[in-house]
Amino acid sequence: MNRIEFGLRIPTFPINNSRGGKFVKEIIEFLKETGEYFDSGWVDDHFVPWATFLSPKVDHLECWTTISYLSGFFKKMKFGSIVLCNSYRNPALVAKMSATLSVLTNGRFILGIGAGWKEDEYMAYGYDFPKSSIRIKQLEEAVQIIKLLWSKDNVTFNGKYYKIKNAYCNPKPIMPIPLMIGGGGEKLTLKVVAKYADWWNLANPTLEEYRRKAGILKEHCEKVSRNYNEIKKTIAGLLSIAENYDKAYKLALESPYVNKENIKSVFIGDPDKIIERIIDFISEGVEYFIFRFLDFPKINGAKLFAEKVITEF
Repeated sequence: MNRIEFGLRIPTFPINNSRGGKFVKEIIEFLKETGEYFDSGWVDDHFVPWATFLSPKVDHLECWTTISYLSGFFKKMKFGSIVLCNSYRNPALVAKMSATLSVLTNGRFILGIGAGWKEDEYMAYGYDFPKSSIRIKQLEEAVQIIKLLWSKDNVTFNGKYYKIKNAYCNPKPIMPIPLMIGGGGEKLTLKVVAKYADWWNLANPTLEEYRRKAGILKEHCEKVSRNYNEIKKTIAGLLSIAENYDKAYKLALESPYVNKENIKSVFIGDPDKIIERIIDFISEGVEYFIFRFLDFPKINGAKLFAEKVITEF
């Protein structure tokens, strides 16, 4: 079995009325106390909170700027985007930014990217919002351009949506940058994952949902002659942990992130229960777990997880 790794989902917006510098201080203090136990930190790519329970007026940190700052602050952690919206940046520029960040961080950057989904955010910031099939086709061209520029010079690409001519991206990444594609669309997105992803991320799945989509990804891999086992399987989830189940369940119910529609996908319990749930996903091939701790900005959950769960893997 490959090494099991754990990442921290770093909040990009407060849910406790923090603003500006106070919220940034909460993130810094949280990572100072807990970051050493985790392999990586992950930042979402939105301009306003994606959570429907919050107003778009609430402060929200931009993805790339936040990763760049935190990766300089916490030099032992890797950092990744979960996931970058392809529509928001030209793919050749993303290749250049990624390569530069790889060099500056000595190879501690992971590029997570997806097709994008938040229509109101697109409209607010002046981006076109084509139908999902087009956004996914754009993503497919984008990841090809990014990978070409990471590995070759004088790159030309003539796609339907993106074109580059005699492009250079130097310096090259200091080591291969993992390209993680996020999403679970069974007909189109998973086909792009099968063709081009180094890593695959699925957000907040139940075990049954993950098993089904992983099976479909395997079918896509077979169709394009890709070794399914070459792709690192990752999930992102919500986690509520405490010394006993009742306390953890109460914490989950009090979180605005949790509702009756998604509670089955939330990791809830004491350390033993959480370990059991993780092992269930490992048995389906998951190697990397990225968790949002529901008691943030408190450190209790992340510390308990580090001391009682991570140590078992």
